[in-house]
Amino acid sequence: MPSLLPRLPVIRRTAAITALIAALIAAGGFAAPLVAQQAADAVAPEAGTGTPSASAPGSGAASGGAGDVVMRPDVARALAAKAAGAPVAAREWMIAVANPAAAAAGADVLRAGGTAADAMIAAQAVLGLVEPQSSGLGGGAFLVWYDAASGAVTTLDGRETAPLAATPALFLDGSGAPLKFFDAVVGGLSVGTPGTPGLMQEAHARWGKSAWSRLFDPAITLAEQGFAVSPRLAGLIGADAERLARHPRTAAYFLPDGVPLAAGQRRDNPAYAQSLRALAARGAQAFYGGAIAQDIIDTVQNAPRAGRLAALDLAIYRVKERAPVCVPYRMYEVCGMGPPSSGALSVGQILGMLNSFDLAASGPQDAQSWRLIGDASRLAFADRGRYMADSDFVPMPVKGLVEAGYLAARAGLMGKDAQSGTRIETVEAGTPKWDHAQLWADDAAIELPSTTHISIVDGYGNALSMTSTIENAFGSRLMTAGGFLLNNEMTDFSFRSHRDGVPVANRVEPGKRPRSSMAPTIVMQGGKPVLVVGSPGGSRIIGYVAQVIVAWADWGMDVQSAIAMPHLVNRFGPYDVEAGTQAEVMIPALEAMGYEVKARDLNSGIHAIDLRGGMLRGGADPRREGVALGE
Repeated sequence: MPSLLPRLPVIRRTAAITALIAALIAAGGFAAPLVAQQAADAVAPEAGTGTPSASAPGSGAASGGAGDVVMRPDVARALAAKAAGAPVAAREWMIAVANPAAAAAGADVLRAGGTAADAMIAAQAVLGLVEPQSSGLGGGAFLVWYDAASGAVTTLDGRETAPLAATPALFLDGSGAPLKFFDAVVGGLSVGTPGTPGLMQEAHARWGKSAWSRLFDPAITLAEQGFAVSPRLAGLIGADAERLARHPRTAAYFLPDGVPLAAGQRRDNPAYAQSLRALAARGAQAFYGGAIAQDIIDTVQNAPRAGRLAALDLAIYRVKERAPVCVPYRMYEVCGMGPPSSGALSVGQILGMLNSFDLAASGPQDAQSWRLIGDASRLAFADRGRYMADSDFVPMPVKGLVEAGYLAARAGLMGKDAQSGTRIETVEAGTPKWDHAQLWADDAAIELPSTTHISIVDGYGNALSMTSTIENAFGSRLMTAGGFLLNNEMTDFSFRSHRDGVPVANRVEPGKRPRSSMAPTIVMQGGKPVLVVGSPGGSRIIGYVAQVIVAWADWGMDVQSAIAMPHLVNRFGPYDVEAGTQAEVMIPALEAMGYEVKARDLNSGIHAIDLRGGMLRGGADPRREGVALGE
């Protein structure tokens, strides 16, 4: 069987196909949880980019909208290594992020003695400019931090919150039926209270060393002087032009004179520069009060589908420290973000079930390995749909879901060994241990977030893994006068509050944070970090992160190979294999096991750093425009 290890993908997607599938979803509503989730699977949160060419460092595909930054020697070397399928090596510090300009901004901070928290702020500010469809000031984020001085792992929740005026019927029409997906997304109704600015400030207050006001300088300069629009951004603008045209400010920015921005075209954003200057001068309070806050409220409340966000929602927003979720896997401990994210719990469940099997012996060429990974994921997603939500609002069996005995029992459903077996016929949520009785209905929420991920290790030994988002590509499609897009995070809630009379855990409630699949992860060994990893990709994030950890821990792949290997993902029954890759050789064997198999684009954006052996080795996903830089 051809090897799954080498891979130089060129992801194929057309705007026409994406638009057609999106229209089919929009027309269908949500008839049942499984049907809705499987239908939504057909739409990727963002288009893939393909593998940049090492021979053309100044090309649009390689530059990722970074302009002349690709001519920097460190960026050019990193892009060449990525194109060759090799990790980038360093000894002191490293950053892996979704755009060369953002990586360069973060690298300069680290080179000057800044911490991973400082570098994250500089990189995120640039991402909000050059990758506005994915994240920005108008969105939210989750952060996992390893502190070298104390040895502690801390997780910060910067997830958006539902407006206080929101009700469980927010996304129901006059007859009580759920709105069609994009009817709910586009406009003010879908906007939650942004958390990213607050998270940036909280991280700096805890772990920053550099002057806060200087961390925004690279993004301000790019915003004022202009940046080159990347091929991926240009393609997404063209594919979404009709929705972007519905809001005047959004249209003026992305569709000047009615024409979508083209790859390589320079685009400035002086309004964004002014917003960053306000943040640099006055901190996050400049965002959550005053002129910026009022502009956000006016934008939301005057949108065609007016939203519920109010000044009080912004004024009372707080970043929350949460207890990390850590699950043993082989010789490691895999730590990540707990509720309201389902990421660490679901990744932990998948790996915890796989602990019962010897994947190293079966290997990536054996379809039985993928049977086990796929069914472990299906079992985890069944629990996710039943139990996982914002634990401040609904009780959750967090400990029970990752308890060793429970996971071993769930693994028993997959058979006794890794060598033979067929798929589990019927997958249902399990019965983890609770400290009280509770009953929830299965959730049909669709998650199609447009997201980004940052992995950083600094010269002090600290490690940061942060995933940030504005949900769907271009979020609510509402751009503020401050030059940034607002999220549509509210559509990550279940549109229905009850199903057959039983409440849904992830229903809309005032002040609640919607469930997420973001899975920023730090893998530990002996109390030290050995892998920092995460990805965008909607609910497939969970499978992407779990697969990288398996490839790295069980199959001995270097970090770049683990990132670049073809994806095989199963969440709700059908098995998705990455189209145009060696993963397609698995289709006959998986079908023989009883799976429905679909070959499709699976557009991750994984960024990871391996810390083993006294070296740092970084990798960036060849499906997108990111890069790893280090010294």
